Amino acid sequence: MESIQNIKQKFGIIGYDYTLQRALEKAIQVAPTDISVLVLGESGVGKEFIPKIIHQFSCRKHHSYIAVNCGAIPEGTIDSELFGHEKGSFTGATSMRKGYFEGANGGTIFLDEVGELPLTTQVRLLRILESGEFIKVGSSKIQKTNIRVVAATNLNMIESIQKGKFREDLYYRLNTVQINVPPLRYRKNDIQFLFKKFSNDFAEKYHMPPIRLTKESLKYLENYSWPGNIRQLKNMTEQIAVVETKREICVDKLKEYIPDNLPSISFSHSSFHDFSKERDFIYKILFDMKENFNNLKNITLQLIKNRFDPRFFEKNQQLMEKVFGKIIHNNNRDNSIFQLEDFSKLSLNENLDYEYEEVEEDSLKNELPSFSLQKKEIEFIQKTLKKNNGKRKKTAKELGISERTLYRKIKQYGL
Repeated sequence: MESIQNIKQKFGIIGYDYTLQRALEKAIQVAPTDISVLVLGESGVGKEFIPKIIHQFSCRKHHSYIAVNCGAIPEGTIDSELFGHEKGSFTGATSMRKGYFEGANGGTIFLDEVGELPLTTQVRLLRILESGEFIKVGSSKIQKTNIRVVAATNLNMIESIQKGKFREDLYYRLNTVQINVPPLRYRKNDIQFLFKKFSNDFAEKYHMPPIRLTKESLKYLENYSWPGNIRQLKNMTEQIAVVETKREICVDKLKEYIPDNLPSISFSHSSFHDFSKERDFIYKILFDMKENFNNLKNITLQLIKNRFDPRFFEKNQQLMEKVFGKIIHNNNRDNSIFQLEDFSKLSLNENLDYEYEEVEEDSLKNELPSFSLQKKEIEFIQKTLKKNNGKRKKTAKELGISERTLYRKIKQYGL
């Protein structure tokens, strides 16, 4: 299997962002199979590279690869385009025509903007995915095709299903494997490399020196929201390369080509809205909870085994108070009362000073407390806000989420 770097060079993909790397890895992993793939991402992020990679590294690479923009074909002719038609089946059908699914038999078909398909066409597509069967427009003869389908959309498919614009059964058929392509605003470190690549390409195309950015200009680009993603960056670079006579572009000149202080834009598909930032934030909380849970389980195992032996408390009093807070002893050791408080300060490096035998974990299923992820998230945000004296920008940066996400959570939780 080729390395990710070789694949990026082969397909002209620029960037080192983790989410981009992960998308490429998934494409390579699923390529040898025949399962359907759904590629999600905003307009202009480069979703078209994923199906090309899948086809190139599949056993179908010596057969046809057809890319179809479903949103660009009129509703009245899309069935004919995809499945073909018989002569005389409608006005203008002067001859029999093969559709894309018949023409690409044995290969791969990429359905871009699949969310724009009419409901009647969705029924036909579902039949192909389930059985490989289709019927041409104006025909009653069932035909078979052996084809791999890769689809892409920039829409929020769940919303489309709820509004009755997309079939739920078709969504799950297409979404056997989901690959998310990140928007440019989440790939800030890749912007300088993309700009340099585009600048050199246009310099060669128009026979002029490449344009360069000052440090302030680069920072401005990195902080811009890029609603048009990579396509917008490429078009802007070409425009500057042609129009400007000076080859070094200052920030004031750059602002003439892209809006200053552009407000945040909410995209309809929102697969990546703030998800990748929130995902990292949630991971932090989960890891924190896992650490605390493991510590609590370790103590609980020893408590159950030793039946709350007073010697256990004597040897581990300081550590126990960290975990359980105040411990109230009764003369009957089996009835000792615990007031569970904050166990988040407990370190994995602290070991309990007591010998015990292994206890079956199944016996603890009804003994161990459950923890609320939302409660932990609120606590995490509050502590970080307090640490940064209520400064939201610094808090968002430390939490690894966007300021917009932090504002929303503050409002959501009434912090």
